[in-house]
Amino acid sequence: MTVISEAIVIRAYGGPDVMKLEGIEVPAPGTGELLVRQHAASVNFHDIYVRSGSYRTLELPGVPGLEAVGTVEAVGKGVTEFVVGDRMAYIARNYGGYARARIINAALAVPVPAEIDDGLAAAWFLKGLTAQALVEEVEPVQPGMPVLVQAAGGGVGQLVARMARLKGGRVIGTAGSPEKAAIARAAGCDEVILYRDEDVAARVMAFTDGAGVGAAYDAVGADTFEGSLASLAIKGHLVHYGQASGPIPPFDLSRLGAKSAKVSRPFLWPYISTRETLLAASAKLFAAMAAGSLPVTLGGRFALGDAAKAHAALEARAAGPFVLDC
Repeated sequence: MTVISEAIVIRAYGGPDVMKLEGIEVPAPGTGELLVRQHAASVNFHDIYVRSGSYRTLELPGVPGLEAVGTVEAVGKGVTEFVVGDRMAYIARNYGGYARARIINAALAVPVPAEIDDGLAAAWFLKGLTAQALVEEVEPVQPGMPVLVQAAGGGVGQLVARMARLKGGRVIGTAGSPEKAAIARAAGCDEVILYRDEDVAARVMAFTDGAGVGAAYDAVGADTFEGSLASLAIKGHLVHYGQASGPIPPFDLSRLGAKSAKVSRPFLWPYISTRETLLAASAKLFAAMAAGSLPVTLGGRFALGDAAKAHAALEARAAGPFVLDC
């Protein structure tokens, strides 16, 4: 049977005010699907890119949001891993997270331990899996390895910093404000640089006795790319995984030759592309969260209908992360 629910719908690209709470129809789950009553949905920079039109990956009109936590209300034919009442989290490539109820492919859902709050699980699931992939697979952090984490006071940045530190790395973080610098220090950074006010590369070279860093994890983009590049050691790796300040201008690859450096642009999906890798990565992340070894807190909770306020806060670089209570 069809369920009547509510969701945030985008009908045209633009500012936060293009997001409106509307009634939607949610069908019964089909083969391999779950009907989920959602509790909390994460608000990510990716959602801002989608809403603004920077990413044209959501067909309009559409419901934004990639990840949420909820309870299974009905299961479709062929589903064996979940039953009604199970608590689960997911990351959906077809969006639809800003909703009170929705249909989700059961292959995307993972169980959430009872000791982890709905909001925390929703807010940190995508961020945590991303950070794990960056420091364990994209450029594995080794004991004693100096690394630069741009925006280390941000959502993914603070997890990258903490995970790199747990792996024995020497972590240099950057932040855009004293408030974010304090978060970066709490996340385990050995040194914190205010990248808007200081010469990042000069500070990095001073900290590393002129050697530079083996990896620079950079989600800021245009504002920090040159500083990250100049901070690399010989054979260093600039991991460009986001563009909060805008895209990187056209870049001459021959510039990498002087240090035999490399630049990559990873996305999370290839690292959780199979059921096995998704379950293993999720279990590892949730175990670390439950153990208290990661700095997971919430910057704010908003009602689903206040999604525009959550986007405005995120764009203003307020300390997050933020979730929508569904």
